[in-house]
Formats: sequence, structure tokens, C-alpha cells
Amino acid sequence: MLLTIDIGNTNITLGLFRGTELVTAWRLATAHERMPDEYGLQLLGLFEHAGVDPAGLEGSVLASVVPPLTGTWLQACAKYLSRDPLVVDAGVRTGVRIRYEDPKGVGADRVADAAAAQRLYGGPACIVDFGTATTFDAITAEGDYLGGALAPGIGIAAEALFQRTAKLPRVDLARPPAAIGRNTVHALQSGLLFGYVGLVEGMVGRFRAELGNGMKVIGTGGLVDVIAAETSVIEIKAPWLTLEGLRIIWDLNRP
Repeated sequence: MLLTIDIGNTNITLGLFRGTELVTAWRLATAHERMPDEYGLQLLGLFEHAGVDPAGLEGSVLASVVPPLTGTWLQACAKYLSRDPLVVDAGVRTGVRIRYEDPKGVGADRVADAAAAQRLYGGPACIVDFGTATTFDAITAEGDYLGGALAPGIGIAAEALFQRTAKLPRVDLARPPAAIGRNTVHALQSGLLFGYVGLVEGMVGRFRAELGNGMKVIGTGGLVDVIAAETSVIEIKAPWLTLEGLRIIWDLNRP
């Protein structure tokens, strides 16, 4: 089995693959202060719950956009899994040609998303990833990573409203009864949910104008189901796309 690890600013997602099959996946809160032993013991607990013997792992692969936690996870894997993960970084084969002006400016998670989109769905494609940021990534017809767009994530927007205003409360991200909110909670929910739906639809339209009408739209990330329920522009829901990309990258770099 293969362990895939995606370390993000808000969540850490883990997946166990048997061949090309994602057997199980977990989404954890990113805790910057947690020590390697804490993450290692948490890993062992997840393996035990899934009925998986860590000794049976073939390997592990890691993508991280949180540099301080990269070393933490490397230590945890070395001590508790007795193996060092493959880290997606410069020099690792990904199967994706990066056409960004500064290739090093593309996060490892976005490279993994591009690798999965290219292999599983083909281009041209727009990947919409609902994470800490809402990212839009463009994949050309040839499967190259062209570039993208970055916007604040829904969680960041909601938290900013709460922190920067005196009378607005924190609200759950849920569908309000109507777009026109009749109270403060519903008004906030409408602006957050339907506002981000409008953002997605508008950006997808602009990407399609540049990539062509054959562009596929792939949604991923923890909130993809919430947004996809309110719009038809997301054609493919792939909540674990990054983990699939890490599996593909592992195969390309198999020892």
C-alpha cells in the first residue's frame, strides 16, 4: 500500500492506496505546534482504525505548502513508519511541464492536482480547488500547467468579516432559504455561498474564453460538494484529486 500526504495551511489530507484504488482517506486539522511524536502516534491510530499494518506499506509520498511542517512529518514517518517519504519538490518527476514564469512559485499541491487532471481527465481543464485559498489552475490541451488565479477561500472571507466588524457573527457555511437574506445570519450565508458560486462561474467563464470550449472543469477540496450543489459549471467532482496526483507522481519516481 502507498501512503499519500498533502500538508495544507488549514487541513492535512492523508490517503491509502492499494494499486490505483483509494482505500481510505482522512482530513485532519493542520496544527503547526504539534510535535513529530504527536503526528506519528496519530498516524498509527488511523492505521489501526483502518485495520492496516504500517509494516505493509510500500512507500509514502508527501506534498507540503507549510515548510515548517515538512520536517515534522519527515521525522514522524521515519520514526513511526520506518521510511522516508518521497517529497514533491524540484527534481522530482511529475509528468507535467510547468509553463509558469517561475516554476518554483507553483505549490506542490497544485502540481499534484495538475498531474492527476492530466492523467485522469486530460486537457484542456480548469481545476478549482476549495481550500484555504480558492485556486483556479489551467491545464492546456497538451497537459501542461499554464498558470492560474488565486482568491481568498470561503473560510478566510468569513473569518475576516467576523474579526473586522463589530456586530457580524460567525456563521456556518450553509445554504440560506433565499439569496435575499431576511436576517443577518441568512444574509451572511447568502453572500458567502452564492457570492463564491458567482466567483467560480465568472472565473470559469474567463478561463474557458482562453482555453477553449472543450475545457473540463474539475472541482476538488473540502468544500467542493457545497459549491457544486449550487452550480452546473463544475463538471467533475474529485475531492481527493491531490492524493490521486501524489499516487501518480510516486509511480513515476518508484524506486
